[in-house]
Amino acid sequence: MRQSMTLIPTLREVPADADIKSHQLLLRAGFIRQTASGVYTYMPLAKRTLDKIERIIREEMDNAGAAELLMPALQPAELWQESGRWYTYGDELMRMHDRHGRDFALGATHEEVITSIVNDDVPSYKRLPLTLYQIQTKFRDEKRPRFGLLRGREFIMKDAYSFHTSAESLDDVYNKMYKAYMNIFTRCGLDFRAVLADSGAIGGKDTQEFMVLSEIGEDTIAYSDSSDYAANIEMAECVIEYVRPAEEEKELEKIATPNQKTIAEVSSFFNVEPQNCIKSLVFKIDDEPVMILVRGDHDVNDIKVKNVLNAKTVELCDQKETEEILGCPTGSLGPSGLEGKIKVYADYAVKALVNAVCGANEDGFHFVNVNPGRDFEVENYADFRFIMEGDPSPDGNGTIRFARGIEVGHIFKLGTRYSEAMDANYLDENGRAQHYIMGCYGIGVSRTLSAIAEQFNDENGLVWPTNIAPYHVHVIPVNMKDQDQVSLAEELYELCKTNRYDVLLDDRSERPGVKFKDSDLIGLPIRVTIGKRASEGIVEVKVRKTGESFEVDKAELLPLINNLLK
Repeated sequence: MRQSMTLIPTLREVPADADIKSHQLLLRAGFIRQTASGVYTYMPLAKRTLDKIERIIREEMDNAGAAELLMPALQPAELWQESGRWYTYGDELMRMHDRHGRDFALGATHEEVITSIVNDDVPSYKRLPLTLYQIQTKFRDEKRPRFGLLRGREFIMKDAYSFHTSAESLDDVYNKMYKAYMNIFTRCGLDFRAVLADSGAIGGKDTQEFMVLSEIGEDTIAYSDSSDYAANIEMAECVIEYVRPAEEEKELEKIATPNQKTIAEVSSFFNVEPQNCIKSLVFKIDDEPVMILVRGDHDVNDIKVKNVLNAKTVELCDQKETEEILGCPTGSLGPSGLEGKIKVYADYAVKALVNAVCGANEDGFHFVNVNPGRDFEVENYADFRFIMEGDPSPDGNGTIRFARGIEVGHIFKLGTRYSEAMDANYLDENGRAQHYIMGCYGIGVSRTLSAIAEQFNDENGLVWPTNIAPYHVHVIPVNMKDQDQVSLAEELYELCKTNRYDVLLDDRSERPGVKFKDSDLIGLPIRVTIGKRASEGIVEVKVRKTGESFEVDKAELLPLINNLLK
C-alpha cells in the first residue's frame, strides 16, 4: 500500500482524554478515532491488524472443529424474556423498540439467539456435538467507558457456543477451546495467564478467563509463586486452617466508642489488632437482608457470597438501608442480639476468634470479649473473604502473589442454564426430549488489539509483533524528488509484495524527520530507508523492536528480511 493512498492521521501531542499507553498510542498513530463516548472508528491500520487477529482466531477455531456463522445484532426482546435476562441483565443492555412498539435489544451477547437457532434446526442427538461461532460487533451501555478499546460501548467480539448430549462431550470441547485460546493468545505474542473465574451474568459454573498481564488491568489475578495456579481474585479459594487460641473466654462488655466507626478506628481505640475485630456487613441476597461477618483485616467477597448461598443477586446495603433494617448505622453493626431479626453467616476465620470486638448495634457503642457460639449464632460458616497476598496457594504449592490483568477471553460451561429456561430440546436415542448441554467461549477481539498495544510499545511508539502487524515492512525513500531513491523504493516495494510481505511505501512529500517519527509511532517490524546511497543500490534496514540497523545491498535485502521476520 502506498501511504499517500491510505489514511494514517498521526498526532504529535498526547490526547488529553487518553489515560493509558495503548489508548494514547492507538490515537496518536492513527489507528482509531473516537466517534462518541466508548465508540470508535477503526482506521485502515487498525482494520488490517484486526483482520490478522481474526484470521488467527478463525484458524484455531476451525482446527477445534467450530463452524462460523453470523447472527443478527438486533435481537427481539422475547428471546431475552424467555431466558429471564431481559429483567436481570441490567442497564448495560441497550434496549429499544421499533415503529410498531416491539421491544428489541442490541446484542450484548448471543446465548438466546443461538439457543433458539439450534432448537429449531438441530432436533436430534445425531447432529451433536455442534460448535458454532461468529465474529461480530457487540453493544453494552457501559456506565463509564474508558481506556479506549478496553472498555467501550461498541466492540468486536468472537463468541462461540457448543451443544452436547453429555457432560463428557462438553468437557472434551471445553478442553479443545482452552487449547485453541492458548494458541490464539500465544500467536498474538501476548504475555498472559489462564485463570479460574466467575461466570457473572452469563451463568454456568466452570469457567476460565484469559488475562493479559498489565499494570493497568482492571482485574486482580491471584497466582502461586511456585506453580501454575492462577485465579481471578474473586474466585481464589482460601484454604487456611484457622486455629482457635487457647485463651479463656472473658465476660462480654459494652463500651462507649464515640465517633469510632471504621475497623482502623475501633482497633486503635481498643489497642487491638484488626484481626481481633469482627467486620459486619448487611447485604440484600435476592432481596432478603443477610449479615455477613469477616475478620477485621479481611474483606467480604460478594461473588463467594453469591455462590455459597446460590443467589441470583447480591447487593451491599447502604447506610440508609442498613438503618431501616437494623435501626443502627453501619459503623456500629455486630452479630450479637440479632436472633430472629436477620440471618447471620460468617467466614471460617471468624469461628476461630476469641474475645473479639464488634459493634453493639447501637450508635457509638461496641462489645468487647465477643465469642462466637456464646454471644451470637451463625447460620453457616464458609469461605466468604477475598484471598490475600501471602496466603497459601489453594493448590498446596507456594504462596499467593497478586498481578493486574486485562481480560481478553473467557470460556464457560453453561450446562442447561439456557436450554432449560428456553425449553430447548433434542431427541435422544430413545426418542425422549432432553435439554441441550451448552458451552460458551468469548474473545474480545478489539480488546485484544488494545492489550497487544499495551504490552508492545516504547517511548517512540508502537512495536507490533510480526504476525499481527498491519504491514511487515515500511519502505521510506528520504527524498521523493531524487529519482534514484524513488526508483529503488519502487523496486523494493514490488520485491516485498512479490514475496508476499505486507509492505507500506511512504511516498509522501514530507521531511525525513516527519517520516521517521511516523514510522516509529506506527511501529512496523522492519523499516527500509532509501537515502543518499540509492544510486549504489545500498539501503538501511532497521529493526523496530531492537533498534538494530544494517546497511545492505539491495540484492541482500530479501534474505535479511526473511531472516529477521521468520
